[in-house]
Amino acid sequence: MTIRKITKETGEAAILGGAVLGGGGGGSMDKGRMNVLGALEAGEVTLVDIDDVSPDTVLVTGSAVGAPAAKEASVEPRDYVRVVEILMENGCPKPGGFIPNECGGSSITNGWVPAALMGIPVIDALCNGRAHPTGVMGSMGLHRDPSYVSRQAAAGGSREKGLYIEMHAAGRLESASSLVRSAAEKSGGLVAVARNPVTADFTKKNGACGALQQAIDLGMKMKQAMGGGGSAVLEAVLGFLGGDHIVTGRVSAREILTRGGFDSGSIAVGDFETTFWNEYMTLERDGKRIATFPDLIMTLDAGTGMPVTTAEVSEGQEVILFVVPSECLILGEGMRCMELLETVEPVVGKKIVEYRK
Repeated sequence: MTIRKITKETGEAAILGGAVLGGGGGGSMDKGRMNVLGALEAGEVTLVDIDDVSPDTVLVTGSAVGAPAAKEASVEPRDYVRVVEILMENGCPKPGGFIPNECGGSSITNGWVPAALMGIPVIDALCNGRAHPTGVMGSMGLHRDPSYVSRQAAAGGSREKGLYIEMHAAGRLESASSLVRSAAEKSGGLVAVARNPVTADFTKKNGACGALQQAIDLGMKMKQAMGGGGSAVLEAVLGFLGGDHIVTGRVSAREILTRGGFDSGSIAVGDFETTFWNEYMTLERDGKRIATFPDLIMTLDAGTGMPVTTAEVSEGQEVILFVVPSECLILGEGMRCMELLETVEPVVGKKIVEYRK
């Protein structure tokens, strides 16, 4: 078995590369750093390839659900442990490994804290190798199995402000995910989640195997280029992933709406307009479509080269806007389900599916 121990250096690289692969979502790097620190203080975080665990090993997805820009959003490292306890209290077996739900500045570290505390490895087989807005999109196609009972536990919210909430739901995946999303809204905007116990064999067939190591490798390339500023970081990213530089310029307009546990809106840079639903969904110039989710549309700060999410970008900020085609990414089965992409259209007011066929 090949076991790689996560260090502060590789943890920071995972956060950095994960933030780019978040495509505008996936949480903040500050929250990711808090998770890494909490995990390393709690014990060791070991990263194991999917081929190195038994096919019948039970894996649990670690996630954070909600609207990152919500002012009351609060999730602590201990919340990621509590959700695993809630699953086990409701009849789920002790997991043999944790899988993060997606890439992102904090999402890529989901599952690391309970993994360290429980002495269980993190498996390099994310549900998705980029970030996505809904829990169902990160469920590896489980929604297509009518017999599958989704078990999901959620916890989060400021204890000081009386917003802390925890819950367990079991049922159809869409129904359980909706209840978790409601809990996120009632908690102030964000909850830690443990969900959807599945076997390693299922994950190997439907997950984004190798995506965590890809994020680490990308982050290492970015760290090496940071001294050269935004243009050097962009060159490192595109040299590693592929893709195209679209424009460097100031954000001329930003509209954001936080409701139902999501952020949505639009961001304009020069002649280019993006829409987002947590993550960037579309990119157009003068009404002509350039890129469509799950293509990776992403922004870097033009000066530093640091990734900037849709929740963080500000009007007047100079950013680098770039695109990486979806075929260059490691994607989970949820990104190949056209019925899930249809849900994006009424939120952003743009066609999605017809651009993915």
